[in-house]
Amino acid sequence: RKEGADVHSLPLLNLNNELLNKSIDNWVKEIQQSQILVFSGGFSAGDEPDGSAKFIVNVLKNQKMKDAVHELLARDGMILGICNGFQALVKSGLLPYGEIRDLDENSPTLAHNAIGRHISQMVNVKVANDDSPWLKGTKGQLFTIPISHGEGRFMASEEVLTELYKNGQIATQYVDFDGNIAHGMPFNPNNSLFGIEGITSQNGKIFGRMGHPERFTEGLLKNIPTANYHNIFRNGLEYFK
Repeated sequence: RKEGADVHSLPLLNLNNELLNKSIDNWVKEIQQSQILVFSGGFSAGDEPDGSAKFIVNVLKNQKMKDAVHELLARDGMILGICNGFQALVKSGLLPYGEIRDLDENSPTLAHNAIGRHISQMVNVKVANDDSPWLKGTKGQLFTIPISHGEGRFMASEEVLTELYKNGQIATQYVDFDGNIAHGMPFNPNNSLFGIEGITSQNGKIFGRMGHPERFTEGLLKNIPTANYHNIFRNGLEYFK
């Protein structure tokens, strides 16, 4: 909204089957009229055991939802997932594959933080590749942003990591004070492989990340001199202007 988007935010009502079906129909209607679909973070669906992603993925795999999302992408729409939203994109196949699909043992995932508990702190993140409307013009830039999650450890086989790297899909990485990729505490607190904080689909239209750039605003985080605003939201809107 701050950047000028016309935002429609709909709750998922699941008290009974009728309300759930009505909610999905309403979501489909909104997606059909939208250019951007966003899955937010902040303990979506109560952050139940194993994270909320499994609930979001169940909804995405509903055939009507699946068709609506694929149609959105086919007409050049874009998708953003933050924290729980990133988990949902990875566990639905939208990242890194660009489509909702079944996963196998070779698919990347987001696992529990290596430390074994929820982590809430600031991290330094570097944009590794800006070949995406969400990240345009920010390659090589550093951002100090908040994270808050218990399940943000990006895991993938060496083969998949190599493929993501070759395709330019590794978008943002945790780095230390010198800008080097961080491989563990305290700079990469969940111990994501290759320091991965966020990835994109191959065409860059889908972006997911664990960090919360939306939690920065002027006047907050005054005791963190390097805290700054990674305005991926303005970039997303600019693409459609």
